[in-house]
Amino acid sequence: IAGIGSGNIIGIKVDHAARVDLTDLEAKLNEHLRDFRAVYAVVAVIGSTEEGAVDPLQKILELRQKFQAKGLSFLVHADAAWGGYFTTMLRKAKREFMPAGLKKKKERKEKAAGSDAFAERMASLAVAEEEDDDEGSDDGSDADAASEISVVHPGREPGSDGFVPGLSLRVETQRDLAALRYCDSVTVDPHKAGYIPYPAGALAYRDGRSRHLVTWTSPYLSRGSVTSIGIYGVEGSKPGASAVSTWLSNKCIGLHEKGYGALMSEVCFTSSMFSALWAAMTPDKEHGFMCIPFNMLPSEASGGSGVDAEKKRIRSEILEKENADIVKDESAMKLLRSLGSDLNINAFALNWYDEKGNPNEDVEEANYLMERVVKRLSIETPDDKPTKIPFYLTSTEFEHELYGDCAANYKRRLGLDASTQQPVMVLRNVVMSPFPTTRGFLKTVEKTFIDVVKEEVEVCRKRNNDAPDYHSFLIHGDKRIYLSYRTMFHIGSHRRQLIVAAELDEHGLQVYRDCKTATEDPLILKTATKIDLTRVVAGRGSFTANLTTASHGILHPDITVRITAVLINRSLDSASRDDAYPSGLMPFYLYGSPEELHVDHILVRHDDKGHNIALSAGNIALDGVDTEALRNELQDGARAVVATFVGTHEAAMQPFPDTDAEVRDDAGFFFREGARFERVELWRDPYGPEVRTRGLLRELERNEGLRFAVGAVALAEDVVADVEKLNRDPWATPKSVKVAKWREKFSRIGRDKKR
Repeated sequence: IAGIGSGNIIGIKVDHAARVDLTDLEAKLNEHLRDFRAVYAVVAVIGSTEEGAVDPLQKILELRQKFQAKGLSFLVHADAAWGGYFTTMLRKAKREFMPAGLKKKKERKEKAAGSDAFAERMASLAVAEEEDDDEGSDDGSDADAASEISVVHPGREPGSDGFVPGLSLRVETQRDLAALRYCDSVTVDPHKAGYIPYPAGALAYRDGRSRHLVTWTSPYLSRGSVTSIGIYGVEGSKPGASAVSTWLSNKCIGLHEKGYGALMSEVCFTSSMFSALWAAMTPDKEHGFMCIPFNMLPSEASGGSGVDAEKKRIRSEILEKENADIVKDESAMKLLRSLGSDLNINAFALNWYDEKGNPNEDVEEANYLMERVVKRLSIETPDDKPTKIPFYLTSTEFEHELYGDCAANYKRRLGLDASTQQPVMVLRNVVMSPFPTTRGFLKTVEKTFIDVVKEEVEVCRKRNNDAPDYHSFLIHGDKRIYLSYRTMFHIGSHRRQLIVAAELDEHGLQVYRDCKTATEDPLILKTATKIDLTRVVAGRGSFTANLTTASHGILHPDITVRITAVLINRSLDSASRDDAYPSGLMPFYLYGSPEELHVDHILVRHDDKGHNIALSAGNIALDGVDTEALRNELQDGARAVVATFVGTHEAAMQPFPDTDAEVRDDAGFFFREGARFERVELWRDPYGPEVRTRGLLRELERNEGLRFAVGAVALAEDVVADVEKLNRDPWATPKSVKVAKWREKFSRIGRDKKR
């Protein structure tokens, strides 16, 4: 939209509180100054919608002054879509709102960014910490000065029914809000903290002429004597009802400390109370999970060791007291103000403990717990009853590309593996009403939340338990038998990629060979009883299995199977997988002998945004490769090599279909009988059979010497593609079922309307 190209939108790192990293910002500005590259603008977020964080606007403006002295200047835009209305907490009630165009020229000149008066006023903000809210200037121009505790507003007297005290913003947040007056442009969304129906947004310019730079037609086009605002901005015409509702609410409620400011201060109190709840919910492993607020506790932020003691203090001095008692305790109020975000959004995350009290380290499994909790506390299907859901939670993700070390630090605080770039899920509660802290509601929320999470922790434990279970394998080969394990990402004991050479008992082998020529269905070997697969594979042990097909069930029972060699046995937990699907190729394991070659798709990635696919083919044809050289690399069938199908773009194929039927019915599906792949590169696997797959493809790229041949592959009849079993979650409702329910609901609404 800006027309400058996405490459000219430069991201700035955020600190551990998700505020802009000033050190990184200054470094980027110095780079542009050194290279004589102009900077259009620096954008500060005043209340991020994900975490409620307020960027250090005052320091950003000071940084601009510093660079102006060096010859580099830029606009400062404040995205106060969420936080704009919190400035009403700083404005005195007796001050009347005056449009910028009616201000005296002298006042505008004094407040101009870059002037000497500007520097003096910014300095005055820096000493405001020692002042009290009521000691600001009469006109409210320095109303950012505040104590830690705001006054109790009229109509909210202690002892009255539903008493909710007000709570001021942190001093640094007040300064940054007060500094909005020095920005070149500001966006505010009344439909957020202004409680106005959607859509209601505003864009304010310091210099009104700036609006003419984003017009669709002549700025002088008018309807009667009033210029149409529909010509400004990229969206064109705008609904008048939103503008009128904003004006009416602002006039009736008041943009000052006794109007919107009173509501915002009570909301801040309630938001901090919720933050106290999340922080003190699990001071130990009693409930089988940990709840970690995104914003650190004071003791944690200072690097102290008294986190558990501080949680107990939060519970005893805040959560176990009534609002009227809390407001009388200055120490408790100061502690309360130090909790939570800069505004009214609380972000927090969960992790779980196993039965032995060890914290889960897998980011994906922590995310899974939170996904299930959010589904329990939100509307997911038409069958969900809104009145039966005790309270609602929303969620977001901290992606590595956006949050960098901020996300990695949060993973570490949760006890998770921070070495991968996998996003970590974050739960959010946005406080808009001041009343949830009254009538024991927080205690009800806590009990309900704990009960829900405890139930979902049990699901996480079951799904990650490497207990004995039934397992199944595809069978390849005739002269020598190979078993290709049928992976399941959502069950811990099945979350592995396994290829073994095996022997079947004499009768079982003959039955297998007979069935292979008599049926078109893939032959599947299923264990007859639950087995400890990890132990069996490690000991090259034996097990009893049934020969089956999907169509005919058991063809022959109780075949004795003995593992003779382990070619691949690699974990597929999230730490063992790559951060992205491969681009430009699709990797496979190639195994067997030059006379009987088989391939299995290497599963390097899995996430909830797309379905991976299990692909396996037996007795393939490989052209253009020296037979004896290949035999040596395969070590007479005891080792697998890597085959990259160049030009088969796995990343571009995501997501794969939801059902096996969709794959079978797709006549153009790339992996099918008779398909030919003209360039297949063969590589020695630099990892051992049990080393995790993560980084394998990157290692091949770095070491061309591992490539020993290039050929072409043609698939024969023995081809299997599976998306259902691989991606099936036994504890979740399939996506297709949920979609069908919603479609039926909408269809029924349409039929009811016709009647």
